[in-house]
Amino acid sequence: MSDKAKKQASSLSFTLSQWFSKISTMKPSSLLVTGVVIGTALFLFGGGIYDIINQPYPAVYYNSRFYFLYPQLSEQFIFDTVISVILYAMGFVGLIALYQSSKHAYSPRQAYMTMVVGVTLLFLAYLFLEYFIRLKISGG
Repeated sequence: MSDKAKKQASSLSFTLSQWFSKISTMKPSSLLVTGVVIGTALFLFGGGIYDIINQPYPAVYYNSRFYFLYPQLSEQFIFDTVISVILYAMGFVGLIALYQSSKHAYSPRQAYMTMVVGVTLLFLAYLFLEYFIRLKISGG
């Protein structure tokens, strides 16, 4: 090997080791990590893996009627995933609001308002999820 090639190879390994060192010591923000974990959980809870593997239709037009929810629990349309992810996110925001209300002990009015918003979002998310599941069970 020529000296030039040896120098390039050694500098390449040094550059790669520097790059690996930077990546291994990098500390992402906790907010970013939390957001990625929550987004992944919502994607999984909503049925995103099912949508990737089975590639269902977004919705169906049948007998002069649009079907956005698949009428059985064993299958789903993409719109089912969208609805469930939105409702799970709404429930999660309600839980965060409840948590934030506990931090405002010095301001009872603000704590109460935040708690009411959190409970309302959580209750609405639960109510609509139950409604859509019962709609799918009844077949239409």
